[in-house]
Amino acid sequence: MMNIDLVFKIAGLGILISVFNMVLKQAEKEEQAQMLTLVGVIIVLMVIIQLINQLFTNIRSIFGF
Repeated sequence: MMNIDLVFKIAGLGILISVFNMVLKQAEKEEQAQMLTLVGVIIVLMVIIQLINQLFTNIRSIFGF
């Protein structure tokens, strides 16, 4: 069963980054806005990779690999 807290954390991070992105673009700092977006994507990917690692660990323990 998926934890709904995780979905809200990822969505909140996305909303926060998009707000900062808009502020930076209004201040004509497009390069920093692009880097901020990239950092946000990397953070979310790291969280997803940790979840996939937990999934494989659980599968190994269930099937005894």
